[in-house]
Amino acid sequence: MLLRLLRLILILALVISAPPSFEAMAQALGQGSAGLITDQQKVIQGLTAKTDDLEKKIQQDSDDDSSLVDIRLQLEDLSRAALTSALAFRPRLTDINNRIEVLGPPPAAGQPQEPDIVTGERQALESEKAEINAVVASAQNLSIRISGLIDKIGNMRSELFRNLLTKRYVLSDALSPQVFSDAQDEYANFYKAVSSWLSFAFKFKFQAILAATFVALGLALVLLVGGRRLFGRVFEADPSNEDPSYLSRLSVAFWSTLLPTLAVGAFLGSTIFFFNYYNVLRGDIGLFLNALATAIGVVFCVNRLTNAALSPRLPNWRLIPVETGPARWLVRLATAMAVVISANTFLSIINDKMGSPLSLTIARSFVATIVVGIILILMAMLRPFKARDGSWRPWPAWLRYLALALGLFTITAALLGFIGLALFVSLQVVVTGTALITAYIGFLSAQAIGEEGAFANTTVGRWLSTNSSYEDTALDQLGLVVSVAINLLIVLVFLPLILLMWGFQPGDIQAWGYKLATGINIGSVTISVTGILSGIVVFVIGYFLTRWFQGWLDGSVMARGKVDTGVRNSIRLAVGYAGVALAALVGISAAGIDLSSLALVAGALSLGIGFGLQNVVSNFVSGLILLAERPFKVGDWIVAGDVSGTVRKISVRATEIETFQRQSVILPNSNLINNAVGNWTHRNKLGRVEIKVGVAYGSDVRQVHAILLEIARSHPLVLKNPEPFVLFSNFGAAALEFEIRVFLADIMNGSAVQNDIRFTVLEKFDDQHIEIPSTPRAVVEPKHATAWPTDDDKIEADFAEQELAKAEAAAEAKKLAKSGRKLRKPDPD
Repeated sequence: MLLRLLRLILILALVISAPPSFEAMAQALGQGSAGLITDQQKVIQGLTAKTDDLEKKIQQDSDDDSSLVDIRLQLEDLSRAALTSALAFRPRLTDINNRIEVLGPPPAAGQPQEPDIVTGERQALESEKAEINAVVASAQNLSIRISGLIDKIGNMRSELFRNLLTKRYVLSDALSPQVFSDAQDEYANFYKAVSSWLSFAFKFKFQAILAATFVALGLALVLLVGGRRLFGRVFEADPSNEDPSYLSRLSVAFWSTLLPTLAVGAFLGSTIFFFNYYNVLRGDIGLFLNALATAIGVVFCVNRLTNAALSPRLPNWRLIPVETGPARWLVRLATAMAVVISANTFLSIINDKMGSPLSLTIARSFVATIVVGIILILMAMLRPFKARDGSWRPWPAWLRYLALALGLFTITAALLGFIGLALFVSLQVVVTGTALITAYIGFLSAQAIGEEGAFANTTVGRWLSTNSSYEDTALDQLGLVVSVAINLLIVLVFLPLILLMWGFQPGDIQAWGYKLATGINIGSVTISVTGILSGIVVFVIGYFLTRWFQGWLDGSVMARGKVDTGVRNSIRLAVGYAGVALAALVGISAAGIDLSSLALVAGALSLGIGFGLQNVVSNFVSGLILLAERPFKVGDWIVAGDVSGTVRKISVRATEIETFQRQSVILPNSNLINNAVGNWTHRNKLGRVEIKVGVAYGSDVRQVHAILLEIARSHPLVLKNPEPFVLFSNFGAAALEFEIRVFLADIMNGSAVQNDIRFTVLEKFDDQHIEIPSTPRAVVEPKHATAWPTDDDKIEADFAEQELAKAEAAAEAKKLAKSGRKLRKPDPD
């Protein structure tokens, strides 16, 4: 009740203090929202009209797979536009909800009435919200409708593909003599179309044809020559190399297939592009030329691949260990199969464009599939290997039976009338098989390059080793990068090609690429490749900027300011950790990851820290304390328990100490915080060293004291203030004990000073005949080895007697064994 009264008083105060401005603001906001609603209603109406047109087009082009793919892409664009239209109201809806929350609910029955202006404002906001929700609902309904049409297109395409593979044709009409006359008419029509275009092109577009051809040829030459320049011997086999490595053979097979094929593809593709650019092609001629370019590219690729893998002219570079004669036959058969499939594809485009009879199309496909099946059977029956005894051996059983099965299946399917299925299998054997074999060789090549030390033995690796400062480790890491790059190249090139061969359209790949780039929804999480790459790039940039700023701050600012080394190290580490943390946060945000969604993970992590990471957190906090308080710094000589040495590095987890034996000791920071640590050079390097000296009883102690004090004062590194001091410390068991105490400006010179003073003490005591007693040692008499006997004749005689006694005892035992009597055991004592 009290809260309601306070809110009512606040609203009344606002109304009384500024009613004109309040009303004007509400009116202005209402007008702006009305304009937005009107604009979005027009947008949604336009999207709905386009959707209606595309729905009609779906029914018209229900038999054209590529047209259905184009329609699906257009529908997906419309769906995104509809969602964008709905999202345009999000800021306004948020503002309306906030204002309604401020106004509060209307008073209940029996409560004091609120001012009319508040009631009118609430009603205006509710009405505006209802209008916006209606527009948003229409956009959502349109998006749902579009999703249904997309699903319908997917079902229609699946049905088309099934019909293509399962439809059965009657072969009697296709094999009738009428087919030959139809083929002649088809040829005449095709010749007339091509000749009319050629006459037109040479009369009016001759210069454009020459320009387009030469530009396309130039691009192909640049790619081909550039590839040869870059890859050198990797591109071509070296006839003088009698024993090339497996990696060299793989690389030559892969690159000598890929680069020339890309060059031919660049030539054909750029030629068609420039022909279209200069308006040289007609609609039908453009289709024919595209089909011809595809056929030429497939035949060329298959021929290059089989020549590279089988290498009929260079047996040493052969990947598959077949004999030379069978290798030539395999190249010919594979090329012939590619020619048949490519010619059939090219003629199918001509038949579709020229409106050929169905019997001619069936006859063409039937002949092509029968020929491909026969070629597969011939390949399977080939005996490419030669045994040691000179006999010819066939392919491995699995490969031979697979080729036989594919050949027989293709022929059987064609004879039964399933021409579409037989043609599909034939096409996949040639094109998909070629792509898979090339990709497999590329993967093997990448794997071989990524092995340890392999890249350094390649041509590029040897050139880098000779002309650069790369070491073997760097070359090995570069080989891993090259291996990953080759694998990525293979996936990007061959995966779309294989998908196209299996019935997918370019629009399908385009749609998948768009979804992969913009985000894949897995539950409530959206994974975006573009976002992840953006986050990685932002983090890398932030990391390198942090390292650059660290170097600039340390080398330019603090070095010129003569800042203490320990302070410089602390500031550099703090800046580095802060910069990396900031770069990580910005990178995560750039990747599109909502940090608020990590709250649960952070809670679980804090629980894990409380139990399993206590020592890690303790060391981390201790490191921050060390960097802030600086009880020691880099370069200090400290003593921590049994460890004594110079501090080399202070990090947030541990401190590195280098002992005087050059051993690096890593101490956790918590040990340095919780235990006593001695620092010889904390504030300055001033320190005191002691040298103990003992003299014999009976020596003149006053003279000894004077000599030791003179030695201490005469050393150049000993300070005059505080002055050195000699202490008569003890009456020892064997000597009168003295102690020299001297102060040094740099305690790090303590060992050298102690060494010099001890040498000088020996020299002075020797001059003054002062004895330094030593502790008595126990006398140990050495053991003398037993002398070698001098009477060798006696030893030989004793040895002969012992051997004779043993022989007599053995003979006696043998006699008793033959007589059957047992030896009597001696009586016990």
